[in-house]
Amino acid sequence: MFKGVDHSVSTNLPGVGGMPHRLVIHTIRVDLSDPDIQLLSTPPIDNSVQGTREVGGLTVSDFLRTNQVQVAINANLFDAREYYLPAGIPMDVYGLAVSEGRVVSRQESSENSTVILLDRNNRASFVSENWPSVDVSDVYTAVAGTYPILVGGVDVARGYQTAAGFIHNPNPRTVFGLSEDRRYLFLMTIDGRQPGYSEGALDYEAAEWLLLVGAHDGVNMDGGGSTTLVMQDSTGQAVRLNQSSAVADSGKERTVGSHLGIRAKPLPGFVNDLSVVADETTALVSWTSVEAATSQVEYGLGSDVGLATELNPVLVKEHSMRLTGLAPNTGYYFRAVSTTGGVRYASTIRFFTTIHHATTNRVFEVTHPWRYTKENPNGLVWTQAGYDDTSWSGPGEGLFWVDVRATGPNPEVLQRATNMPSDPSNSGFPYRTYYFRTHFQGPASVAGVSMILSGYVDDGAVVYLNGSEIYRLRMPEGTIRNDTLASGFPCSGDATCLDQFEIPSSALSGLISGDNVLAVEVHNYNARSADITFGLALDLVEPIVRRPTMDIQLSGGGLKLVWEGTGYVLQSSEDPVGPWLDVAGTVQSPYAISGTGGRRYFRLRR
Repeated sequence: MFKGVDHSVSTNLPGVGGMPHRLVIHTIRVDLSDPDIQLLSTPPIDNSVQGTREVGGLTVSDFLRTNQVQVAINANLFDAREYYLPAGIPMDVYGLAVSEGRVVSRQESSENSTVILLDRNNRASFVSENWPSVDVSDVYTAVAGTYPILVGGVDVARGYQTAAGFIHNPNPRTVFGLSEDRRYLFLMTIDGRQPGYSEGALDYEAAEWLLLVGAHDGVNMDGGGSTTLVMQDSTGQAVRLNQSSAVADSGKERTVGSHLGIRAKPLPGFVNDLSVVADETTALVSWTSVEAATSQVEYGLGSDVGLATELNPVLVKEHSMRLTGLAPNTGYYFRAVSTTGGVRYASTIRFFTTIHHATTNRVFEVTHPWRYTKENPNGLVWTQAGYDDTSWSGPGEGLFWVDVRATGPNPEVLQRATNMPSDPSNSGFPYRTYYFRTHFQGPASVAGVSMILSGYVDDGAVVYLNGSEIYRLRMPEGTIRNDTLASGFPCSGDATCLDQFEIPSSALSGLISGDNVLAVEVHNYNARSADITFGLALDLVEPIVRRPTMDIQLSGGGLKLVWEGTGYVLQSSEDPVGPWLDVAGTVQSPYAISGTGGRRYFRLRR
């Protein structure tokens, strides 16, 4: 997969070799002797207190993206009162955890005390019971599992077959191992709870699989629905390798408190060392090639690219090409292409996003008041700014909620301030749909302004701005009616995790600099769903208009003007007070100044 990182996929014939369950196993083998391999366990929250909630929870995919590692997997057991929670929520890690030399979680008891320790040079050791705890002053990375399953090449987990506890049943499992010479670290997932695909492993089966791939010592880590293994694709995105039971059940990865990531370099090829530095409207792409070759970059808004820079036919080993005319705050796919001896070599497709110089202004919080109603608008233009909503209830403060369960609103969420009416004709369950309206002031200039909405919505919603639909959250396509049900639900069915989505300026043509109306209809997932929740915060992202900068440089005995960015018009004048005239023709940087002498002034305008 990467330099020093191998991946295998295995399965078995049920009943053969003493394994009664059908299993699908993914194994990552990490060569710890490779000098470019770096390991990263979950870092602590800044200013956290040891022994309480030390880390911010993330899905394994989010951990990979956030830390730009090439492979990531779940690790230690952690406090898991709820599995589908907002990114960054504080969590308590069980057992020893060390991240880049910092002790994140100390070993506090004999529970969860089987540890893998690595120093700064990735020299590894295995401790089957880390209690009392070993000295960790020289430890750079450490993770801890629940109990050992393989010690000194012996499957010690067969003794757990008669042990009580759900953990010893056939389950999805994450297990780590080390080779006898400590050169290789093994990261293994065994999928489960999916009949016909993979049913889950007993402890001794997991140990046997570690032996098969070459491990000498091994430990059972946090598993079940947390078992997730991801890799980074060439565009920097996370790709799940195993088939998580949580994703199979809910479509979502669990938020977990402990991860282990592997940083590794790409496998060497003809094109290497590919990098990109992006600005608002330009990007500089650089790479090296094994032999002297031509230079060109293919790029575009999709993975099929479609655009290309002009070919530079000069044969070089160090390449640099600038992309121009890009849109700010926009993602682009690209690949480097070099040709020599009639043979064309191309890198894998990568991805970058141009910079957007902008400021984000909070317009209102999630507790903001809205007018609301449960009445069917029956085709009325209730979303438009001029609609009279004085007969509606409120304004009430968010969060708005209905919950017919005996426990009432979930206390784990922000305070739910406004209790809305339920439907007496439906045994007191919530109405299928509730409608909300509120006003806000737009900025002085709406050009290029985008919108960020964040909050708690259970289950689906349609958002309108001044009468025009701008976003659907977990709602089906087609016409939305009062009896339309949401197509999904958040988290495990409660609004306990944050929904956040950005609406680009291209979708906000109705935004004005004065009074605006935001209207939302919130729909339940089924007619007898016990609860419904709504509350949104609004941010407006306003672009920062920067003055262009321009340099004058000597070039072959003449002069040239150089500036960054596109979309500017070059003007010239014989006097700094004007008159200023546009320079004729297509003008772009660098621009060679021609003429027979005299004093001239130049400036850029947009």
